[in-house]
Amino acid sequence: MPRSAPLLTPVLITGCLIILLSFAVRSSFGVFQIPIAEEFGWLRTEFSLAIAIQNLAWGIGQPIFGAIAEKIGDRKAILIGALIYAAGMVLSAGSTSPIEHQLYAWLVGFGIAGTGFGVILAVVGRAASDENRSMSLAIVSAAGSGGQIVGAPVAEWMLGFLTWQSTFLVFAAVMVASILLLPFMRAPVSAGKAELEESMGTVVLRAFRDPSFAMIFMGFFSCGYQLGFVTAHFPAFVTELCGPILPGGVLHSVGVTTTSALGAVSLSLIGAANVAGTLLAGWLGQRYSKKYLLAAIYTGRTIAAGLFIIMPITPITVILFSIVMGSLWLATVPLTSGLVAHIYGLRYMGTLYGFVFLSHQLGSFLGVWLGGRLYDVYGDYTLVWWIGVGIGAFSAIIHLPVREKPLARPLTA
Repeated sequence: MPRSAPLLTPVLITGCLIILLSFAVRSSFGVFQIPIAEEFGWLRTEFSLAIAIQNLAWGIGQPIFGAIAEKIGDRKAILIGALIYAAGMVLSAGSTSPIEHQLYAWLVGFGIAGTGFGVILAVVGRAASDENRSMSLAIVSAAGSGGQIVGAPVAEWMLGFLTWQSTFLVFAAVMVASILLLPFMRAPVSAGKAELEESMGTVVLRAFRDPSFAMIFMGFFSCGYQLGFVTAHFPAFVTELCGPILPGGVLHSVGVTTTSALGAVSLSLIGAANVAGTLLAGWLGQRYSKKYLLAAIYTGRTIAAGLFIIMPITPITVILFSIVMGSLWLATVPLTSGLVAHIYGLRYMGTLYGFVFLSHQLGSFLGVWLGGRLYDVYGDYTLVWWIGVGIGAFSAIIHLPVREKPLARPLTA
């Protein structure tokens, strides 16, 4: 009997650690909404736009870093990304105007692109065996949730004894330290002979002409909108609109005594639930149609968001929503990246997934910016939520016609 390839490999473990650190920093920015706005007397739109630009830069940078990794090497791409990330955090720490935060957000966003899903998933996907690929992609995606579990609460805790500027500098040091993991990030080029003979441009143009690629691209938009809005605005939303945490209750007894603390904890709950949800999605993706699983996830998100916004906002509904939404949070990532790899091959998976992820980040930009803008106009987030419900339903439908089989290559003479 042939021995099965191991699931846990040095590449998988290292990729998980790098993406955990990157996402721990990224997921904390919503915690800084109120402290920065109050220090400078800004409207909510100002720092929201900086976070929105960060998400847009992440999306634009993703196919760029995917191409860099496939041209000059994965580790060099990650090194460049980590250094840009740290530089953006250091410069943001010294910023005193909205335009400075919005300018340096481009650096932070490009840094996330170099240390995030597009590059790491491609490396792990190539290093994994066929039978382990879906689960490996799910484990890395779940590691991003691990970063979310610790990022927001650590930022909230640090703000108790450090300024937000000093917290940014600590996070910059964390990204520089992640470079020490790079020697373990080695993966072979896993592709068939036909893939190796084709240029990147040929493969990318073929994908762009395929209607299924356009459907996957459009479907990922709502994922970005919902995740971007919740990550950037949910702590402030909970702080301002949630009912009080009563003394003597479970939350109060474990030290969550304010709605501000509950806002940070809610992001951790989303991250914790997402670990299980993402791993389950990876397991299911090895056995069932990825497009139907994606449609089911977007349907679940749509229902969860709709029910949450029509119910009174209480500590109980915040916790329940965080757990339900968390279980569906990044479950789309291993399925979407796995779908791209299955249809278009592994050789240029990083670049192709990078283009798909650009749609995700366009959605993130809109969700974050629109959240701040509509809050300043109407004084609440209700309309932003309902827009998210609508585009979530659209994503559930648009995945159904995807042609889930490897794309045929033209015959050569």
